[in-house]
Amino acid sequence: MDLTIEFSRESARERPGLAKNLCTSGGEMYRQESPNQLNFEDFYLPFGGHLSPENRWVRLAELIPWDEFEASYADQFAQSGQGAPAKPFRLALGSLIIKEKLDITDEETVEQIRENHYLQYFVGMEGYQDEELFDPSMMVHFRRRITVEMLSEINERIHSERVKKNRQQIKKLKKRGQLS
Repeated sequence: MDLTIEFSRESARERPGLAKNLCTSGGEMYRQESPNQLNFEDFYLPFGGHLSPENRWVRLAELIPWDEFEASYADQFAQSGQGAPAKPFRLALGSLIIKEKLDITDEETVEQIRENHYLQYFVGMEGYQDEELFDPSMMVHFRRRITVEMLSEINERIHSERVKKNRQQIKKLKKRGQLS
């Protein structure tokens, strides 16, 4: 399975009425949600059960170094204390990845995330929520803030992690005598 990420630079449609006012009072413009990687075993499902570690979204989430790129994403926001806090990096990048991998619209991306607990885990939620996590118009902002350079670095890291995991798996198989 190819787990690298490619993004198209499509121009966003102007959608008057959907843009939200970002100049409300509040704290910092960006707040890091959690300094620790989210563990799929801890993801809360209100209807019981657990996420499968074999699911493609769980496996891809493990390969992405979310925390390493959080700081460069956060640096793009003013520290003035004005405006609403930005959406977390994992939500922004994860949403863009989902959109591209599924080849769907911004609106459909938000709806798919709302309906699917694996996608909610992938974008960094701690448990399932049957509600839209953001307005589809936010996808325009996500595309502007996550730079091509950042995406290239992320792709390189995903590739490196995949190669590393493959090597570890080959070593295990050789030790067991299942591979010569």
